[in-house]
Amino acid sequence: MPNGPQRPTTEQRKFAKQLRRDQTNCEKLLWQCLRNRQLGSFKFRRQYPLPPYVLDFYCAELGLAVELDGGQHFSDQALHRDAERSRYLGGHGIRVIRFSNREVLLQMPELLAEILRQAEIAAPHPSPLPGG
Repeated sequence: MPNGPQRPTTEQRKFAKQLRRDQTNCEKLLWQCLRNRQLGSFKFRRQYPLPPYVLDFYCAELGLAVELDGGQHFSDQALHRDAERSRYLGGHGIRVIRFSNREVLLQMPELLAEILRQAEIAAPHPSPLPGG
């Protein structure tokens, strides 16, 4: 991908694999709803390496990343890092939506509806047929 994120190194791929093995409970819960094209038939991947980051969930066809934020994400420093990450990814055409672990636990239906809404916004729309 020209001017895009670089390809993951072997170490980055190993790290992503380790993250998949060591998922948080909230990541496991959301993955059960996203895997196997269960949400709008969109294919999501989990712990997807996109250097220099690893995305919690990523749909390549939409350029849509879903990030889950635990308590450690709410310090000023972490908020700044997350904003930088979102800016970087946005600069490469990737839309990032973030949810707290609390939302996963207490508002899963609303969270899934929002992911689907964002996915449908990002989805390419077929061109109308000529003449009608």
